[in-house]
Amino acid sequence: MKLLIKQNILLKHLNYVIKGISSKNLIPILNCIKFELTSDGLYLMSTDNEIAIKTFIDKKDIENIEITGDIVVSGKYIYEIVRKLPNDLISIEEVMDSKIYITTTNSSFTLNCNNASEFPDLELEDNKTPITIAKKLFKTIINQTSFATSTQESRPVLTGINFKIEGNILECTATDSYRLAKKKIELSTSLTENINIIVPTKNLNELIRLFDEEEEDVELHIFNNKIIFKFDTIILMSRLINGQYPDTSKLIPTEFSMDFKVNLSNLYNSIDRASLLTNEADKNTIKLSTKSDVAIISSNIPEIGNVEDRVEIIKNKEEEISIAFSSKYMMEALKSFDAEDVQLLFNGEIKPIIIKNPEVEDLIQLILPIRTY
Repeated sequence: MKLLIKQNILLKHLNYVIKGISSKNLIPILNCIKFELTSDGLYLMSTDNEIAIKTFIDKKDIENIEITGDIVVSGKYIYEIVRKLPNDLISIEEVMDSKIYITTTNSSFTLNCNNASEFPDLELEDNKTPITIAKKLFKTIINQTSFATSTQESRPVLTGINFKIEGNILECTATDSYRLAKKKIELSTSLTENINIIVPTKNLNELIRLFDEEEEDVELHIFNNKIIFKFDTIILMSRLINGQYPDTSKLIPTEFSMDFKVNLSNLYNSIDRASLLTNEADKNTIKLSTKSDVAIISSNIPEIGNVEDRVEIIKNKEEEISIAFSSKYMMEALKSFDAEDVQLLFNGEIKPIIIKNPEVEDLIQLILPIRTY
C-alpha cells in the first residue's frame, strides 16, 4: 500500500474513526485502525465490538494512489502522529516486515502493523427499508432525551434510549426511574412492522458529535442486534441493548388537578438561583409553592443560609401546590425545550410533575418529586 495525501484531509477522517476505539480494550486488534486503499479511494475503519465506524476518502481528495492494499495499525499512534504533523503532504507506505513508513518533508516515522486478516468483519450492510431523518432533527431528539438515561450499569436497559416505531410515528424514551423524557416525531415513510429497540446512549452521543452543520439526512438501518447509521461519508454501527424496556405509557397522567404556564427563561433562572443553596447530598432539593399568580422557589442549607425567588405564572385553577424536586433534574428538563413558555402540570405533592410546551406536545418531561418529611 502506498499513497500521498494532505495532512488536514487524513486528520479529519481519523478524527471520526478514533471514536470507535475504546481505551478499555484488552484485545490489541480492537485498538487499531484499518486502512483499506482501493482504486476508488481510502476507507478507514475502527471498532471495539460495541460500536464500529467506517469513513471514506474519495480518490479526488488523495494526491496519489500508487499501490492499493490494506494495513492495520495502532489507532492511538497513527492519530497522534498525523495530528502533530504540519499541514503538508504525507506519504504512507507499507514496507517489509509488516511496517508502515510515514514521511513528510521534514519528518519520518515507522510503525509496526498488525495482521489485517485479524481485523473483525464489520458487517455494515444495508436494510431494505431504511428510515431517513434530517440530521438536525435527529440531533435534537438525542439532546432532548439522552440526559434522562441512567448511568448505572446495574440496569443496562435504562442506559439506552428506547426507539419505538409504529407506522410513521417514532417515539424515543429515556428514563433513569427518577425522571423521564419522551419525544415523538412523524416520519416521512410508514413502516409495515413495528420497531422496539434500545440503543446505548453513549453511542448515540458519539454519533451526533460526528454530525456537521450541513442540512442533510441520516439513514437508520435497523437489525435484530444492531443499528447502522449512514450519513455523508460515514457509517456508524452500534450494538443494541438486550432486554425489555419498561412500559412507560402509563406513567404520564392524562388529567391533572392543577397546572400553570410560565416563561421558560424566567423559571429556569429562578431555579438556577435557588440551586445555589442546595447540595448533592440532599439531591439538590428545592421547593416550589404557588400563591395566586406567583410561584415561590426556595431552598436552604441550615448551616449556610436560604433563598427565596419569585416568578409570575398563569394558573388554570384556584388550587395551590407546594412540591419539592431536584433543581438539577428540573433545569436539565427545562433546557430541552425550545419555547418561550412551558406548562407544569401537577396531581399533588407526591405525584410526578409533567413539563411540556403548551403550543406543541411532541416533547414531554416527567420528574418525580422529593419527599421532604
